[in-house]
Amino acid sequence: MATQKELFKDMKKKWEEEIKSSSTRDYNFDTLSGEKIDSLYLPDNPEEQYLEELGFPGQFPYTRGVHANMYRGKLWTKRQFSGFGTPEETNARYHSLLSKGQTGLSVAYDMPTLMGYDPDHPWARGEVGKCGVNVASIKDMERLFEGLNLGDISVSQTINGPAVILLAFYIAVAENQGVPLSNLKGTLQNDILKEFIAQKEWIFPPKPSMRVITDMMAFCTEYMPKYNTISISGYHIREAGSTAAQELAFTLANGFTYVEYAMAAGLDVDAFAPRLSFFFNSHLDFFEEIAKYRAARRIWAKRMKNKYNAKDARSWKLRFHTQTAGCSLTAQQPENNIARTGFQGLAAVLGGTQSLHTNSMDETLALPTDKSAEIALRTQQLIAFETGVANVADPLGGSWYVESLTDQMEAQAEKYFDEIENLGGVIPAIERGYFQMEIARAASDYQQRIDDKQLIHVGVNAFIKHDEEIEIPLLEIGDEAENRQVKALTQLRKERDENAVQLALSQIQEACANGENIMPPIIAAAKSFVTMGEIIVAMKSEFGEWKEAAVF
Repeated sequence: MATQKELFKDMKKKWEEEIKSSSTRDYNFDTLSGEKIDSLYLPDNPEEQYLEELGFPGQFPYTRGVHANMYRGKLWTKRQFSGFGTPEETNARYHSLLSKGQTGLSVAYDMPTLMGYDPDHPWARGEVGKCGVNVASIKDMERLFEGLNLGDISVSQTINGPAVILLAFYIAVAENQGVPLSNLKGTLQNDILKEFIAQKEWIFPPKPSMRVITDMMAFCTEYMPKYNTISISGYHIREAGSTAAQELAFTLANGFTYVEYAMAAGLDVDAFAPRLSFFFNSHLDFFEEIAKYRAARRIWAKRMKNKYNAKDARSWKLRFHTQTAGCSLTAQQPENNIARTGFQGLAAVLGGTQSLHTNSMDETLALPTDKSAEIALRTQQLIAFETGVANVADPLGGSWYVESLTDQMEAQAEKYFDEIENLGGVIPAIERGYFQMEIARAASDYQQRIDDKQLIHVGVNAFIKHDEEIEIPLLEIGDEAENRQVKALTQLRKERDENAVQLALSQIQEACANGENIMPPIIAAAKSFVTMGEIIVAMKSEFGEWKEAAVF
């Protein structure tokens, strides 16, 4: 039997061979003073558990990163979340951000779109375009991406309840552009379980919602091999008030649930698991956040290999997007938010993120202005090119503090997994209000510590500027967006073929009722100019709606 030292040497050799075959950025990786540095640093005398718990970047259990040379090979995608008003207005913002060095797009939809309502619905009144862009039809999606080739750019969409419809619109636009579906790159958030747990933007009950998601996973696995069908989101769980350990545990538990449902539907784990991705928060405690990301990779790798019997190493790799903590931003002294997001973005990079959004300083007050969005993007560029943290893989690996926090985070997550399993799994736990109660307790405790000044939040409970006047410009969204969207929708309904619309809707209802994959009829409906709200009504007639039982 090989000794620990021999195994270490063997794995190091494999890592060195992978480095040789990996691409490397054309960049000077020396220190600012001109000193040469290695791409990875390792212990001289590895302890017995080193390979099992840490290993090498790009090797199981991926604690130190999912790629052998990490950011020396490719920097993270700078994906700023943006959307407001009409598709035309947001399209202009996309072109602006891309011209300034952004490398991927992330679509923020408004509340009517998130809830599945067309802009002329009574419940959409006053909300159209206010917190994101309004999209109700394929025509809106075409305007949103005007002048952008969907085969050339990675696009993330933050949408959940109506995700299947927005994906259908996106696919239809790509096909109209002549882009093969196999070339589409991007991510769909589509994590309905976290909606029931934290964000509360659901439409259908849990079980039909899971049916919709497995249909999407099956379709994308077959036709869109470069596309991430689900971004399993811890971000909103953390924004609701959870601890870092709860964010980690509840997010991964949701991820394992999607795996189990997909496998139960007959999908091979290695066919879909490589395209699952995650979305985490980067909060205020710098080292705790770094430990959270490292623990997430290790837990996922072990479970996918040992419990779900995934054979493809790509199925073991947890890839994730990070957004800095919106709930940490302050309306007081908003310029301080630039520094906050800088520290949080740095934690995400040191934790090995694959893409990153840094919040803008004005987001507690309004949607970001073009200027504040540019500053947020420049923050990422400063981290990438001026700090040196991208020059070495896992620069904090081996830190006693970081490794201890990582182990602690993993142990806490395992305790939560046991509790969830004892309740019968994620969906029974949702129905019993388990997650809601746990998050509520954590949020209450956090707020109490703020109120008691056990935690200092600069500008809020200390270092306060009395009689402060906000001196930064704010983006104001009036009623013009709603008027334009309603007018465009009215015109669309006048010009389309109503017989084709009704046929498409009946085919959607039929697919929902008989168990057929619902993606093809919804794509066909999109091409017949059926609106999102109309498709939602057809699906509700078969799936029903969900009303949460009170738990307080």
